[in-house]
Amino acid sequence: MHPLAKCLKLAHMGANEKHKDSIFSRLFSDPDTLRELYSAIEGVELPPDTAIDINTLSNALFMGQINDVSFTVGGRLVVLIEHQSTINENMPLRMLMYIGRVYEKIIDRMKLYQTKMEQILAPIFIVLYNGKAPFPAHKVLRLSDAFRNADGLRAVTPDGPALELVVHVYNINQGYNAELMGKCETLKGYSVLVSKIWECRETMELEAAMEAAVRYCIDNDILRLFLKANSSEVLNMLITEWNLEEAQRAWLAQGRAEGKVEGKAEGKAEGKAEGIEIGVGKGKKERDKEVLDFIAKGYTLEDIQKELSSTVRM
Repeated sequence: MHPLAKCLKLAHMGANEKHKDSIFSRLFSDPDTLRELYSAIEGVELPPDTAIDINTLSNALFMGQINDVSFTVGGRLVVLIEHQSTINENMPLRMLMYIGRVYEKIIDRMKLYQTKMEQILAPIFIVLYNGKAPFPAHKVLRLSDAFRNADGLRAVTPDGPALELVVHVYNINQGYNAELMGKCETLKGYSVLVSKIWECRETMELEAAMEAAVRYCIDNDILRLFLKANSSEVLNMLITEWNLEEAQRAWLAQGRAEGKVEGKAEGKAEGKAEGIEIGVGKGKKERDKEVLDFIAKGYTLEDIQKELSSTVRM
């Protein structure tokens, strides 16, 4: 089975069709918790009556949405927050695509053609990381770091990149960013839940580890009301998320291994690095691009599986 097809099937296993949120997006799905989260991250005190308007992008393949959380603050800022369990240096590029679609939702298109400048909401881009790989407490990712070298093709100017997007990544694992966690009980509770799952996973099967972690949090008054009110949905969401993440890791690892083998077969002097590029470039790249196109068009999981069935050997 092609790794992508396996990934899709794993994502589907255990999913509750009526609940396609992730745990993170469900926890931060109301103005009060978003106000608390934003205040903690930015180090400001938002008054309780500060308007929070949620505009998370939806109608994508996995978990029913494209991005994790998007909202406006006081009619002056638009905030995009992503939760990641794997290190992804492409977040500035992804955020660039997200913010364009968010602006399309909240700006009257006809105003783009008026002669007077339209005042728009300033954006803030945040990633919250809690994976197993080592990562600093805080890191800044810049879109301009991904630009190819264009030296000699244009005049050098002191203005800097013509396009820039800055993402602040915060490590929310236990032992990191204690001040931030101390200001947002919901985020701290989420961190404890995930940490406990990792801990239990060392000696238990996945579902048992998740059940044990949920029981631990309830017994210790961590996200207690949320977990008790949504126990079955929580387990379904956790299993679905974990399966997809493990499948993605296996998919990437297999792609790297295939690349190395094909690189050696081609006899490239560059070795592994060339091999990875070759492995991605032959056939697999085109198939994966098809799936990304389906995602962009808002295809459902079932639709993509049907489309792949004619080209992917199940």
